[in-house]
Amino acid sequence: MSRNGAFQLARQVMKVIADSHGFDKVAEKVTVVAADPGRVKFEMPVAEEHTNRGGTLHGGMTATLVDMLTTVALMTTEGGSPGVSVDMNITYMKAALPGETITIDAQVLKAGRTLGFTTCDIKNEKGALIAQGRHTKYIG
Repeated sequence: MSRNGAFQLARQVMKVIADSHGFDKVAEKVTVVAADPGRVKFEMPVAEEHTNRGGTLHGGMTATLVDMLTTVALMTTEGGSPGVSVDMNITYMKAALPGETITIDAQVLKAGRTLGFTTCDIKNEKGALIAQGRHTKYIG
């Protein structure tokens, strides 16, 4: 898949997510910034609906971003199946506040015959790492 093909596919997938009526709608404010096969960069303004009682980006929202956006990156690889989650790990390092725009860099580490291994860095506007995720998916 070409760079332009990866970008167009990622945008189409995010449009389907934004237009959904289910849980996926929480990611409707996520936009695709750049894409290559196996790697997609996104941005999202943190809004009140994304926060916890402490007023910072909810850990569940962070986990949802890791889940969804690494899946989009996996879909831009050759054969691009969204697969089914097998394992996911998120390390939380810093809070994000409403009004901040976060960047999410989702990358495929390896897409094998049956498993896809992905990673995701979420950073604030200053480039500080907010969270890092690993996501393994059954793809075959």
